Amino acid sequence: MITVIFSNKQWVKAASFYLRTLVFVQEQNISPKAEFDSLDTDHTNYVVIYYQQTPIATGRYQQDDATTVRPDRVCVRREWRKKGIGRRVILELENIGRQNNCTLSRIHGEKQAITFYQKLGYSVVSDEFIEDGIICVKLEKNL
Repeated sequence: MITVIFSNKQWVKAASFYLRTLVFVQEQNISPKAEFDSLDTDHTNYVVIYYQQTPIATGRYQQDDATTVRPDRVCVRREWRKKGIGRRVILELENIGRQNNCTLSRIHGEKQAITFYQKLGYSVVSDEFIEDGIICVKLEKNL
């Protein structure tokens, strides 16, 4: 059974941090200091998708301004990739953005994930840049 939780409660944050440690720190060798930044506060909300009681995907909810949502720190456990779970995280964050009157979604996406985001309706709007040691681009989508 798949469950989606959106919250800033400590247990949700812990699950998100666990997944981010697995994917970004262990798989992609991003330093913990870079991964867990000043945007991870007690007020930050996270989407965590669970299969039964196991967290399998997460994303951090950010807003750049009053009308721009920025899905951030999106990751999926290796064994759950290519099953539509990452798409679900993005759609959940977009929907929450819409509920908060956002009309634009902006993502700093890894170069390797451009096709994934394009399938969700995003367009590349920047040149490549380095973020946390990884080649990224900005992508946007009107909501």
